[in-house]
Amino acid sequence: MSLPLDGIKVLDFTQVMLGPCATQLLGDFGADVIKIERPGYGDLSRTSVPDPAGLDNPVFVSLNRNKRSIALNMKTEEAREIVRALAKDADVIVNNFRPGVMERMGLGYDALREVNPRLVYAFGTGFGKSGPYEHKGGQDVLAQAMTGVMAQKADANQPLSVYATALADYSAAMHLVQGILLALLHRERSGTGQQIDVSLYDSMLSMQTQEASMWMMRQEVLNWAAMPLSGVFDTSDGAVVLVGAFKKNPLQDICNALQIDDLSTEERLSTMEGMREHRDELQATFRARFREETTAHWIERLEAQDLLCSPVRSLADALEDPQTSENDMLLDAETSSGEPLKMVGAPIHMSETPFTLRHRPPHLGEHSDAILEELGYDAARVAKLREDGVLA
Repeated sequence: MSLPLDGIKVLDFTQVMLGPCATQLLGDFGADVIKIERPGYGDLSRTSVPDPAGLDNPVFVSLNRNKRSIALNMKTEEAREIVRALAKDADVIVNNFRPGVMERMGLGYDALREVNPRLVYAFGTGFGKSGPYEHKGGQDVLAQAMTGVMAQKADANQPLSVYATALADYSAAMHLVQGILLALLHRERSGTGQQIDVSLYDSMLSMQTQEASMWMMRQEVLNWAAMPLSGVFDTSDGAVVLVGAFKKNPLQDICNALQIDDLSTEERLSTMEGMREHRDELQATFRARFREETTAHWIERLEAQDLLCSPVRSLADALEDPQTSENDMLLDAETSSGEPLKMVGAPIHMSETPFTLRHRPPHLGEHSDAILEELGYDAARVAKLREDGVLA
């Protein structure tokens, strides 16, 4: 079966999450992704958590299927020559180093487009390719903090905290994929490649597009998590999240579900401004009532009023949910030695060209010999490169 990106060759210098998440999605839909790693260590995520599988730990595995690995010592000119040779017929090069790293190796966009003018050269950074934070180390939590995401809280009385999932990395990865696909489409029409850059910083600002416009145009804070009729409420055996919106009179519907007096009849609570002013009081009333019954009880009552609600569950619970299985979001495979591999599948479902697992996540340097053979290197030359410390 032909996949959308069959025939697209990607040279992948990325590590940790932003870049590998993007290149994995390209690989999932047919691209030949060649992952270029450091001998002995590889992608930083190979050593990010202690694990019995060592360099093939679950963090690395989760982001690196459908790729082939070559381990090159990029401090050597021979390794850089190999990259230039690979770039001659590559379609895409991706990295997420700090600005200037690839250029210092002689592998920046200007150098490689001389080798291949059709090349799409994509990179992700923490804060952008230039400007006051150009060389500042980029990381998901820093992007949350510096763009206002971390400052947004549902309850002003709670301390600041880190969003526990890599929000900036994942969103920037998806923006990077979009940019690569747009550039490939442009190349089909123009015949030339181009450079693409995304950053964690920009992705977090973009995610707050509504909040940003409200502030710039009205100097008002828009905080969806702090709306008066929405929140997370403990029950007798868990918790419920409720979104009291998109209804003619959501407060009345909530009161009906909770079997309490209709607070919407009170003049002070008859407008959104009034409900915002008395949010603490409303939330306290809701919290006291929710604690009296089980999660299942309240979900049934709220849904009977057509209110948006859900139980608050753990990731383990979500992974076991039949909806997860129905959506084909769980992927089971095996390592080369028969050990089980379990991953979340691709979230894009295509009727004619669905996601396929063509390559399990690679061992470090697993495909070095095969990739060089494709370049025309014979066994003796490969052995010499390994002897000289160029290749692992």
